Order: sequence, then structure tokens, then C-alpha cells
Amino acid sequence: MAKPLPFSISSQTDSLTLNESDTTMTDLHKRSLIKLAALSAVAAATLMGCGKKEEPAAAAPASTPAPAAAAAPAKPAPLKVAFAYVGPVGDGGWTFAHDNARKALEKEYGDKIVTSFVEKVPESADAERVIRDMAGQGNQLIFGTTFGYMEPMLKAAADLKDVKFEHATGYKTAPNMRTYDSRTYEGAYMAGVIAGKMSKTGVLGVVGSVPIPEVVRNINSFTLGAQSVNPKATTKVVWINEWFNPPKETEAATSLINGGADVLFQNTDSSAVLQTAEKMGKRAFGWDSDMTAYGPKAHLASAVINWGPYYIKSVGEALEGKWTGGASAWWGVKEGAIDLVSMAADVPDDTKKRIDEVKAGLKDGSFSIWKGPIMDNTGKELVAKDVTADDKFLGGLKTYVKGVEGKVPGGN
Repeated sequence: MAKPLPFSISSQTDSLTLNESDTTMTDLHKRSLIKLAALSAVAAATLMGCGKKEEPAAAAPASTPAPAAAAAPAKPAPLKVAFAYVGPVGDGGWTFAHDNARKALEKEYGDKIVTSFVEKVPESADAERVIRDMAGQGNQLIFGTTFGYMEPMLKAAADLKDVKFEHATGYKTAPNMRTYDSRTYEGAYMAGVIAGKMSKTGVLGVVGSVPIPEVVRNINSFTLGAQSVNPKATTKVVWINEWFNPPKETEAATSLINGGADVLFQNTDSSAVLQTAEKMGKRAFGWDSDMTAYGPKAHLASAVINWGPYYIKSVGEALEGKWTGGASAWWGVKEGAIDLVSMAADVPDDTKKRIDEVKAGLKDGSFSIWKGPIMDNTGKELVAKDVTADDKFLGGLKTYVKGVEGKVPGGN
């Protein structure tokens, strides 16, 4: 509030003068009041600014860091698996069947494994070099897919004890090496049943590869199958002493046909025998794989091997740390490893029915191919009446059964 003025009004004149003066004073007073008010406002603002600091905006509470995700366990490195093939993967037979099984492995286990192969590996010192090289490339499981790799693999296994070895068709094992085989003689027997029925001359021909028990067993089983429907059936054999040699196979097949055989069988790895029969108007079988396409007019059926079940089992054991060496496996129709497929349309229904009965009997154990009496081709008893030959006998077979002409090279 303004203080009282230091004078009083006593007369009209004075009053007029004083009024003017008063007006002047009043204006001054108003201006003073306005100025004072302005100054007061500034002072108040200043006091407020000095008396209270502006509270800073509340900082957003620090977010609680999310708990660190537990580190994912390191993915195990894939198991490296290698295959040594005796022939080319395109042989249409033995090696083709193994390579199909390798592909089945990849489909089964995906990125848990990595597979590789080397084809056309000779059954010689080169095999050992290839196998050791496979191990040197980090392969932990190596499959050798032919009989002639047995000794090279044994030597490698003795030195490379951390590597697992699987040898096809052999009989020697080691702590880190085992053997596996297919009962190919079961497929040969079923082919023989058809051959015995379809042959017009009763003369059958076989192109043999290498004269080892496996092949002798197949020739004999083929003959036993034929004789089960035609007891007078006979078999001629020409050996080429190789697993895969299409020109030699063709030459041998031609020789057999010229010698009177009208149905051909083989234990070689290419489709040359079937193709020769097609060209010469005779009948024949596929071997190891379905060979229908190579000679559709000649083709009677194909005795095939499915290595997939065994390979899947073996690799699964390795992945699970359950693989053990020193063992031997021999799988057939019962395990899904052997079959007879793609029978020709002109094979009689009763023969097809007989094949189905044989398959069922082999699967449930009610039928045995090698049940006596069985004689060799010199008249000597091989298997006595009502006796079933065991695997030891079959594994060492070196002589022909009755009905097969000639002698096994180097055998009896």
C-alpha cells in the first residue's frame, strides 16, 4: 500500500493547484505503483527461482535386465561316414545298391551325419591306401563293400583304433572292425524257382564273378530252386574272375546261350548279362538291384539287396555310442534285406504263389533252402536227410551241388 501524502488540502485555489499537483502526483504514483508492482513481480520470480530448484523430470526407472538366455549347448559335430566301392555307383547292381543305402542314411539322419564315397577301388593294396586316407580325412565310420577289402581293412583297423570299420561279406573281425552280409542265396533260390519253370530247354546259365563261397553258394541255391520245380534242370557256369567287367560279362553270357542255356543268372555287378539275353532273345534276371529297364523283354525278375536297414542300424549305434566291434551280421528276407521283385507278367500264377510261400517261410523260419538230403555233383552227400545246414557250413561252401556242371576253380 502507498504511504499518505505529507500535506493537507485547505482552500479551493490550493485545491485546484493541489488537484493538478495531485493529478501529477497521482500519475507519478500510479507509475510508481506499476513499476513497483513490476519490480515486485520480478523479485517474487527471483525469490521463487532462488528458493526452490525445479525438480528434474523423474528418470524412467532403469529396466531390470532380462536374465541372460542360457547358452545353447554346442551342437555336436556330425558323424563322418565313408564308403569304399569296388565298382562305379552307376553299375546298376551291387555298388548301385550300396549307394542307394548311403542315400537312405542321409535321409534318415540328416545333418547328424556327413557321408562320402570313393568308387572303383581295386581289391589290392590301393584299397588300404584309400581306407587310410578316409580315416585321415576325419571319417569315424568306414564301410568297405566287397570281400577283397578284408585284409586291407584289418591292417588299417590295427593302426587306427579310434576308427570304426565295417566290412561287407568277409569273415574276419577285430575290436574295432565287424562284418556284415546279406543272404543273397535266398534271392538266388527264388530266381531259380522261376528259371526252372520258365526254361524250355532245362539248361540254365550262370555268369560267375569270383569263386569264393558266397558266389558258389548263390550258384548252388539258384540250381536248388530250379530243381524244386524241375528236378532235371542243369546249370552251366562261366567264370570271369571279376566283379564288374561288362565286356567279359557279355562274352560269358553269349557263350552260355550258344551252349544251350535259355535262362541266364549272374553274380556279377553290371546289367550286361540281362542286356545280352535281350539282344539274343533269351530270358534273364536282374541282380542286386532292379534291372528291369535294362532288358524289359528278357527280364524275369530281379533278386535285390536292401542294405539300408543294416546301415541305418550301424550308424545309429555309432551316433548313440553303442557301436561295438568284433561282431558279424548276416541278414536276409527276415530282416528286409533280400527280396525278389518285378516278376514278369508271363510268370505263371502258381509260380508267383510259390515265391510268396518261400518268402513267408524264410521270414518266419518255417522254410529252409539248405535242408537235406542234398548231394554234390559227384554224388557225395553234402547235407543229410532232414538236416538243415548251419551258417558255418554255408560260409565255407566250395563245391557244386548236383546238377551244376564242372568244378569250382580252386575248390572241390
